[in-house]
Amino acid sequence: MANLKPRRRWIQFSPTRSTRRVVSHSTRFRFEPGLLCSGRIIAARMRKKVDERIRTLIENGVKLRHRSMFVIIGDKSRDQIVNLHHMLSKAVIKSNPSVLWCYKDKLDISSHKKKRTKQLKRLRERGQLDPEKLDAFSRLLDVGRVTHCLYKDSERILGNTFGMCILQDFEALTPNLLARTIETVEGGGMIVLILRSLTSLTSLCTMVMDVHDRFRTESHSEAAGRFNERFLLSIASCKACVVMDDELNILPLSSHIRSITPVPTEMDSEGLSEAERELKILKDELSDDFPVGPLIKKCCTLDQGKAVVTFFDAILDKALRSIVALIASRGRGKSAALGLAVAGAVAAGYSNIYITAPSPDNLKTFFEFVCKGFDALEYKEHLDYDVVKSANPDFKKAIVRINIIKQHRQTIQYIQPHEHEKLSQVELLVIDEAAAIPLPVVKSLLGPYLVFLSSTVSGYEGTGRSLSLKLLQQLDEQSRAPSTGLDGSLSGCLFKKIELNESIRYASGDPIESWLNGLLCLDVATSLPNPSCHPPPSECDLYYVNRDTLFSYHKDSELFLQRMMALCVSSHYKNSPNDLQLLADAPAHHLFVLLGPVDESQSKLPDILCVIQVCLEGQISQSSALKSLRDGHSPYGDQIPWKFCEQFRDIEFPHLSGARIVRIAVHPNAMKMGYGSAAVELLTRYFEGQISPILEADNEADVEHSPIRVTEAAEKVSMLEEQVKPRTNLPPLLVPLNERRPERLHYIGVSFGLTLDLFRFWRKQNFAPFYVSQIPSAVTGEHTSMLLKPLKNDELEVNESEELGFFAPFYKDFRIRFSKLLSDKFKKMDYKLAMSVLNPKINFTGIDSSDGFLKTLDGVLSPFDMERLRVFTNNMTDFNLVYDICKTLAHQYFEEKIPVSLSYVQASVLLCLGLQETEFSSIERQMQLERGQIHSLLLKVLRELYKYLNGIAAKEIELTRPRLQRRVLEPHNVSVDDDLREGAKQVEEQMMEEKTEGSMDAEFQEYVIGDKEAEALKHSKIPASGIVSIESAKLENQNGSAKSTKKRSKDKHSSESKSKSSKKRKA
Repeated sequence: MANLKPRRRWIQFSPTRSTRRVVSHSTRFRFEPGLLCSGRIIAARMRKKVDERIRTLIENGVKLRHRSMFVIIGDKSRDQIVNLHHMLSKAVIKSNPSVLWCYKDKLDISSHKKKRTKQLKRLRERGQLDPEKLDAFSRLLDVGRVTHCLYKDSERILGNTFGMCILQDFEALTPNLLARTIETVEGGGMIVLILRSLTSLTSLCTMVMDVHDRFRTESHSEAAGRFNERFLLSIASCKACVVMDDELNILPLSSHIRSITPVPTEMDSEGLSEAERELKILKDELSDDFPVGPLIKKCCTLDQGKAVVTFFDAILDKALRSIVALIASRGRGKSAALGLAVAGAVAAGYSNIYITAPSPDNLKTFFEFVCKGFDALEYKEHLDYDVVKSANPDFKKAIVRINIIKQHRQTIQYIQPHEHEKLSQVELLVIDEAAAIPLPVVKSLLGPYLVFLSSTVSGYEGTGRSLSLKLLQQLDEQSRAPSTGLDGSLSGCLFKKIELNESIRYASGDPIESWLNGLLCLDVATSLPNPSCHPPPSECDLYYVNRDTLFSYHKDSELFLQRMMALCVSSHYKNSPNDLQLLADAPAHHLFVLLGPVDESQSKLPDILCVIQVCLEGQISQSSALKSLRDGHSPYGDQIPWKFCEQFRDIEFPHLSGARIVRIAVHPNAMKMGYGSAAVELLTRYFEGQISPILEADNEADVEHSPIRVTEAAEKVSMLEEQVKPRTNLPPLLVPLNERRPERLHYIGVSFGLTLDLFRFWRKQNFAPFYVSQIPSAVTGEHTSMLLKPLKNDELEVNESEELGFFAPFYKDFRIRFSKLLSDKFKKMDYKLAMSVLNPKINFTGIDSSDGFLKTLDGVLSPFDMERLRVFTNNMTDFNLVYDICKTLAHQYFEEKIPVSLSYVQASVLLCLGLQETEFSSIERQMQLERGQIHSLLLKVLRELYKYLNGIAAKEIELTRPRLQRRVLEPHNVSVDDDLREGAKQVEEQMMEEKTEGSMDAEFQEYVIGDKEAEALKHSKIPASGIVSIESAKLENQNGSAKSTKKRSKDKHSSESKSKSSKKRKA
């Protein structure tokens, strides 16, 4: 102890006390309790002075309401959390800041108090803990307001605010999670990123991220680390970010912090900034106005207060013809302003208020501020209003309705974006997060009522500038010149636009916000310049973009990347920061850009006219395809092969190689000029080998297969000496297609939400559908569709007469299935879209007879059906008599079995009535036709169809028609005269026979004396009277004869009656 140095003053921080303790003893050693054994010192630790630049950065952030960020690298980085939290709590001069601790799946020390006590006891018994540091950390968890959150549950922290955010398990982070968690930190707060098990900063670029598992496919398994490389290089440019080791030593990467100095704070005598003072004046001016006065007191910024006032002016107007659009970046208080405005609308007497958003989860803040507005207006829950939560499990018990009963029946009701038919009685419609809803859906929601629009121009939940670039621009033009409105129903409406620039959680000019926007390309609206010229599409060229150079963080590469992402954001209605990581690291993804003629003499970057993102798919083994069919589960990636295999149960198609166009974006000021079609055509020619020879399988030399390293030489030095700089020997950013050999592909596919304009664009490029989802999206109301275009390839044997090659039989099967589903799953689909998907042949002029046409009606229509159809075509009966026949004929016609030429309108009527089974009233609304016109068109169609069917099957129908049996009258072989003579002859012969028997008349025959009587007379005596009585045998014969005669008479009468009845039956 005699060799110790002189006294020095050292700062010791206590996490449980609000004062600093100065140690002025003659020693710099601290003896830990329990570390003395037999009078000997077992261990001693020396306290180290914290770098003042760290304290200065924290204090400057608190004064300016700016956030600061610390990246701690090392296995013991968790031990420094207590010190940083203590420094932050000392700087804010208030209670301990709340802490958000995000992790992947497991914490080193449990967040549960009892479990943590048992865990610490086990660690203490094993000798695996540092008592001083662990006790301080435990007290932070006990006393501090710490919220633990799994990354997978990070959605539940949206709308919350914390003073400190700790992010561990870097491998589980995604751009979405990074932005979502950092945006919860308030001004003056701190973000701490913990990186463990890193031997050097460059090892971060080769770290395997969890999300890479989703990027890998069976044929592309090597994921790159370009996003991490760019993340690491961007940290060096962030003025409020410090990279340290686990002993709080600042690394050379944060050399910009060397010159940091404390900043003064400019406030007035009341301690308010200029913006806060103006907000206070506004609140004082409106304090006596009801209901805007109590509501304006809930506003946090001046921009938000002005927005609420503008909303309330439109509410009090009562004209119900205004559209107010609120545009801002993330975290500016848009939903809060809408909620306060709706509360004011209820107080103003509005009865039917509808709110729509992509999901009810997006309306959490909105409904929260509606209730806060009710509280300010002295509404009591359960007495004046009731909050109703959804029973739909997909909505996770989100609020979907508020019923108000204070003045009269009033309702605030949530509807899904595609349910615009429910807006018949609406007075006020609020559209929140309108940029995440497709533009056609937003247009369908507008109408003759008051509309409030809220849109995020840039953010992390999903944004798109098509709303601000198209719809708002049209609305603005309409307000200036009502005659040029979007639609007749919207003519004469008033349009107002509000922008919020001041953030609520933190002050303007926050360096962390600028860094995050640059890293994730969130605020790229200003990065898209207008094209200097619009060259003809035939003069434009398609270039391959090298992703190693694009994400190298060079100045020109960054500018090009920002412009590319701005193009994608402006053209696509839903974007996410995760798309950037997919674009950077996914091994199967490639980028192409369409540029005009490049002037090499100029040093500026060329204008980007179109961007295409392509994903290579296929080359799946047969065993994997069989396993997928057996399990009913498709792995990540390879969307088209798996869906094709599932729909057609074909295990050969997944083995083919193809490319899926993930995204195609055209410059907003160059729409409808043919640049998209030109880019797709050049891409098709490129993959068919028409621009450059096709890459062979045994020579896959890709220009991107360069090692991913930040430093040019992997210098094995410590982190305190490691220099991290962008690479210098990078390949060119843009590669002409004739200098890069394409992959050998069999097809190009695309997948998108089915809309009429998009489908017509891809059909124009000769893409044909093979799948349309039967269940529409709950958010957009669109059916997911997949289209495919076969490429010219020598490996497949196809019929050269088939335009679609090997895909022709699959496309035919799809059309048959789709036509059968139109009456059920696609019943509500627009008839124009259904006609485009079916793409029927309606012009048969000049086409000869084909084997595919109907030749017989056997099994299609019966003769009775043809007779009913004939009667209807002659206007002799109602349509109900032939409704079933119309459905049969529609299926036959759209399967191209009846070669009858129809007009587009006639075919559309046949599709609506026969395939979709639509009511006449619905057809009237869709086609804008009168019912009489529809009947006339239908009559013409059925006449043409009957004419063809009757022509091919007239004889067949005649033969199969049932008839009565007719008696055939033929002449006798004997003439009438001969017959009469023959009859006379027979009569004469009969008369002659009667004469030969005796000349006596028949009536005296019974008195003739026979032989027996004569013999008896001989032996008898004749009395005097002359009458002799003898026994005669004639009497017995006579009686028997009489009986037989009677019987013969009876039999004759019976035979005559039978003959008559038989004649009657024949008659």
